[in-house]
Amino acid sequence: TRTRNANMLRILLAATHLIALGIGLGAVWARGNALSRPLDRAAMVRAFRADTWWGLAAALWIGTGLWRLLAGTEKATTYYMHNQAFFAKMGFLVIILLLEIGPMITLIRWRQIAGRGTSAWNPNPAAARRIARISYVEAALIIAMVFAAVAMARGYGAP
Repeated sequence: TRTRNANMLRILLAATHLIALGIGLGAVWARGNALSRPLDRAAMVRAFRADTWWGLAAALWIGTGLWRLLAGTEKATTYYMHNQAFFAKMGFLVIILLLEIGPMITLIRWRQIAGRGTSAWNPNPAAARRIARISYVEAALIIAMVFAAVAMARGYGAP
């Protein structure tokens, strides 16, 4: 039973990690699309909704990733710590997190303003286009992470 429970945990963590990846990729792309169009109320609702999914996916993704890394549910932690493909994957994640600081701050401010019901508020189109471009770059980095993860799972990058 203990082995069965450990296997179920491995499956649950891996599945949640992959589902979060799919949700995050779709959400960040949808956010970019919403902010690339005229910024009417419907576009902002789509952008805020997509941004919420992006944040949820990131929390799941990072949480399950850390759990899998530190608990050694898939491979021993030392495997990851000596794997260049793993460090490439983490490098892409760090770039995503750094790129996300500006959009996160801007969208939090916009949500606060929109939540006050200020009808005269119009989001800054230049800032929206910047966030859209960043979103598309983040989507490309997520895809790069997938390639690094696949390489790592097949033993590439290990000494």
